[in-house]
Amino acid sequence: MKKTLFAAIIALFSLQQNFAQESFPKNEVKLNIANTIAIASVEVGYERFIGFNQSIGAEILINDRINYHSESGSRKFNTNSVKLGYNFYFGKETAGSGIYANIFAKYRFGDFEQNGTLEVNGNSQTVKVETDMNTFMVGIGAGYKWNFNDKFIIAPYVNIARNFSEEVKERFSAIEFNAGLSVGYRF
Repeated sequence: MKKTLFAAIIALFSLQQNFAQESFPKNEVKLNIANTIAIASVEVGYERFIGFNQSIGAEILINDRINYHSESGSRKFNTNSVKLGYNFYFGKETAGSGIYANIFAKYRFGDFEQNGTLEVNGNSQTVKVETDMNTFMVGIGAGYKWNFNDKFIIAPYVNIARNFSEEVKERFSAIEFNAGLSVGYRF
């Protein structure tokens, strides 16, 4: 009888611990406010927690610029991206907080335009040079997420990715860097 009662208490305690770990908001929406202010790139994301310390996420990046290239002069990015990723959090205090690492896949589509000069029979001519920016990328990242009362978050982060487009590599680079400061809301 004592063994049965002890086993029942242990089982109830174990269930209560699992319930306590699972009773947190599982959804998060966020905006990279730093890039919106600095380069007019809108990065909106959604994260779904699949455990206390892991989540999957999706982002839409509007006016996604490679390695923070400016649009000065006659250069213009007409690019957008979608990104899917997996995050693992190392924090133990609250769900989805502290230092985290992520892996992701990203697809950029659009083009880059720049005016250039073309010499034809000794005459200079201004032409529009267009680069196809469609490319698939894989990458890794890291950051730190502060979670305030399971409602609001602030998270600085950095990412590095490798693109697989020969045309983009020739014009820009095969390695892409992105950083930001996300603010978000959990529900």
